[in-house]
Amino acid sequence: MSTAVRRGLRAGLRWTSLRLRLVIVFGLVALTAAVSASGIAYWLNREAVLTRTQDAALGDFRQEMQTRAASLPLRPSKEDLQTAAVQMASSSPGYSVLLIDERDPGKPIVGNSDLDTFTRDNVPLSLQEQVDRKQPVKAGNKYEYHLFWQRTSIRGTPYLVAGTKIIGGGPTGYMLKSLDQERQDLSSLAWSLGIATALALVGSALLAQAAATTVLRPVQRLGDAARKLGEGKLDTRLVVSGTDELADLSRTFNRTASSLEKKVADMSAREEASRRFVADMSHELRTPLTALTAVTEVLEDEVDSLDPMIAPAVNLVVSETRRLNDLVENLMEVTRFDAGTARLVLDDVDVADQVTACIDARAWLDAVELDAERGMMVRLDPRRLDVILANLIGNALKHGGSPVRVSVRIEGEELVIEVRDHGPGIPEDVLPHVFDRFYKASASRPRSDGSGLGLSIAMENAHIHNGDITARNSPDGDGAIFVLRLPRDPGAPSRTAGDHDAPIPDHQEDDAT
Repeated sequence: MSTAVRRGLRAGLRWTSLRLRLVIVFGLVALTAAVSASGIAYWLNREAVLTRTQDAALGDFRQEMQTRAASLPLRPSKEDLQTAAVQMASSSPGYSVLLIDERDPGKPIVGNSDLDTFTRDNVPLSLQEQVDRKQPVKAGNKYEYHLFWQRTSIRGTPYLVAGTKIIGGGPTGYMLKSLDQERQDLSSLAWSLGIATALALVGSALLAQAAATTVLRPVQRLGDAARKLGEGKLDTRLVVSGTDELADLSRTFNRTASSLEKKVADMSAREEASRRFVADMSHELRTPLTALTAVTEVLEDEVDSLDPMIAPAVNLVVSETRRLNDLVENLMEVTRFDAGTARLVLDDVDVADQVTACIDARAWLDAVELDAERGMMVRLDPRRLDVILANLIGNALKHGGSPVRVSVRIEGEELVIEVRDHGPGIPEDVLPHVFDRFYKASASRPRSDGSGLGLSIAMENAHIHNGDITARNSPDGDGAIFVLRLPRDPGAPSRTAGDHDAPIPDHQEDDAT
């Protein structure tokens, strides 16, 4: 299975995916429409079926009561009622008949077309009361008795029960019509409508899937292209076909990608030109700087014998020449980092000995307190570690003040070196920029002994070890803390030839703190 197919399946299964939401929305719309249509159709058919059956049965029952029951004698016998009930039921559209009369007051007689199916107990009391109730005759009501009906259920089977009384004296008649066939017909209709609803839901899901595929395939291609563009493949383009909105979006993407590719190419060319210019300039400056350095060393040796009016100028030339030499060497090192040519030369190093050597070489033993146990062996580039330590400790001594405390420890698979001073700390607005190149903490000191590159070079040397440096103020408000974290074995590739042709300066103090 290809990566694109797997990605599409995963995207379709996510609850937040557009494909799934389209399917759900289509399904809900189809379900709502199908259920509404089915419900309305069922209700209309139910009313039509029941009304038709009910009207036919009630009309026939009324007719039979008028022709057969009304023709009975005033005091009919039980046999007369039974015969009339059977005759009425036999000519009816499938209902049973119950006739009730009185031979003597208080002595009712009953005639039943089907004794096992229909008795007086099957007639609801409320219906009996309505049938027996004599209505007042007035302009809006010409008859004392009316035909009443009611739907009921007997042992789980639906029935239509109706009753009326002969006007002017005569039996009371009741009919019982089974609605079971109508119930079965309506159940079949409900099943049919349910199946139709399910089919509509499935069809809507298939249509939604097809619509989602049609709509989302270009969107997915656009997403893949944007992902490739974000990964740096600036030559990524989309194949455009059609004139719809998605085609316009694809054309816009292609124009944007082309513009971005051109701008990145221009920026890369300018960056490369700037980097080459800095590298060439630094390289060209090394020869005259070497001569200047030699001259300044001679002048420095003879400064005591010079005119007191000239000595300050000589000292200024010496310090500025050294500063310029450090700046050039730092620029060359930064250029190597930017070009990606800087590499590590790894060796197993006793960290305590390395830190001690760094401090001793710069005559900082009296100003630095070291807390490090011997025997902590770490695989790293000792020369680059020396540059990091020289910049961190030198920066702390210059801007923080002594005593500067350096503590070394091992935490898991990391080497942790903490450099803490006891100065005023780092302003909060400066903290995010202490490792930026050429950053000066104070605009009032644009010209100082530092170039603003020292901490930046220290950070680059930490990164090439797959490590990092963080800066923060002490919680008690007494000084700043720089923490260097390096893996015990960075596993970096071997250096390229000529990587260390140019020396790295001992240290370069920054103006960050």
